[in-house]
Amino acid sequence: MDLVYLIFILILSIFLGFELIHKVPATLHTPLMSGANAISGITLVGALVGAGSEGSAITITLGTMAVAFATINVVGGYLVTDRMLAMFKKKNKGK
Repeated sequence: MDLVYLIFILILSIFLGFELIHKVPATLHTPLMSGANAISGITLVGALVGAGSEGSAITITLGTMAVAFATINVVGGYLVTDRMLAMFKKKNKGK
């Protein structure tokens, strides 16, 4: 029965996340990305704790996978944010 609730929460969060992101205006995407990067950084710390625990092999494996995915998310998010902010910088015509 707990699995049914978890699947329900997962499906509900997918729909809610899609609706929230879909309705965000373009001018707010950069601040939203910065907030998401901060949350991913917290996730990365939690994943490091999970990967470094002395639990079962599945805990260490899932923790290591979480570290990899959170790192990709943080680095990719910062690269996208940097690229978006670069669009607003003035270009030097002399160089």
